[in-house]
Amino acid sequence: MPGQAEKEQFHNEALLRLDGLVHAAVEGAPVSAPPADPAEGQCWIVSPGATGDWAGRDDQLAIYSGGGWRFVAPVPGMAVWDKAAGLARRWTGAAWNDGAIAASALVIEGRQVVGPRQPEVASSSGGTTIDAEARAAIDVIIATLESHGLTE
Repeated sequence: MPGQAEKEQFHNEALLRLDGLVHAAVEGAPVSAPPADPAEGQCWIVSPGATGDWAGRDDQLAIYSGGGWRFVAPVPGMAVWDKAAGLARRWTGAAWNDGAIAASALVIEGRQVVGPRQPEVASSSGGTTIDAEARAAIDVIIATLESHGLTE
């Protein structure tokens, strides 16, 4: 095979890729064109329909190192830190998400504070004593929970 006599070339190339992937941090949201003057070690997500040196590298990570571009195809679950947005982006297998986190529960200090969705909370109605002020307050609570996505 070509390069067998110079194994360090393959080793060095692997180290350059590893440097860009361990705790990967991208400069921002996916972009379609390579930057004009990238700095050593900077990384971007290549958006679909990319141009220039990135053409045909849709959704891959583009790492600038050793004076050139290294590309890494993402695998489902791969995460990178978006420095501009201040959030983690994950590869779903079809696209890079915008920082959404999928979880079965939110646990804080060992105590579950949010879990799976429960049935919808109905607005108050009926009863023998009607208190418009109490019903209005309950409706505000329900609307607030809905606006935070905690109920429907």
